Amino acid sequence: MEAFQFLVIPFLGCVILVLIHAYFGIHILERGVIFLDLSLAQFIAVGIAVSFFLGKDDSSRYLFAMAFAVLGASILSFSKQIARHVNIEAFIGVLYVFSFAVSILFLDRTAHGLEEFKSILNGNILWMSGADLLKASLLYAAIGGVHVVFRKKFMGLTYGAGGGFLWEFLFFLTFALVLVSSVQIAGILQVFSFLVIPALIGRFYTRKPLQILLRGWAIGFAVCMAGVTLSYRFDVPTAPLIVAALSLIFFLLLALKARKA
Repeated sequence: MEAFQFLVIPFLGCVILVLIHAYFGIHILERGVIFLDLSLAQFIAVGIAVSFFLGKDDSSRYLFAMAFAVLGASILSFSKQIARHVNIEAFIGVLYVFSFAVSILFLDRTAHGLEEFKSILNGNILWMSGADLLKASLLYAAIGGVHVVFRKKFMGLTYGAGGGFLWEFLFFLTFALVLVSSVQIAGILQVFSFLVIPALIGRFYTRKPLQILLRGWAIGFAVCMAGVTLSYRFDVPTAPLIVAALSLIFFLLLALKARKA
């Protein structure tokens, strides 16, 4: 019973992460910008690294992350214009390595740079508090509500019906705000896996967005339950365990699909 009480919050934390990221994953995969999440999350991590460098508290750290989220969303809102001059995946790759390098430069000058770098990569969802869960749930619910209300606009952006710069900016801004919260909770690796892998698995069986989402949620919830439990039971890092498990399931299903073909 004690273990259940301890694990219920991190499990629910994983659930809300899967709910929101699998949805955004459908958009990212359809747009063909697979590493956009990774680069934007790492760009936000620059803000977190700067806050560590300046010795700021948690509330100030959140503001730094928010500022870099808005800046990153603004940059990526011009992705269609950028794509006219350079391959967009190449641009996203350069943005990622730039952000990664700058993060290291700032963290290298902090007292506990290695630990802080590991925290940005892996998070620590096993120690998520009830307050963290509530705050993230409210944020994700609000952003999810925006995307439900304006779903035709956002789906139009992704599936080629157009929409304009302001809608593109709103899409990337809401995505960035999700990442501000999720990177600090779960780390970049787990966030990237929740964004891409459940949606990829769903696309093995259908190209209908709702069906992809439902399949992605199902596999994500199952892996979360197993990953959080095994992480606690065997005292291993939660994020790498969940990422490895999701990846192995993806490879297994891919092999089965290839064999049938």
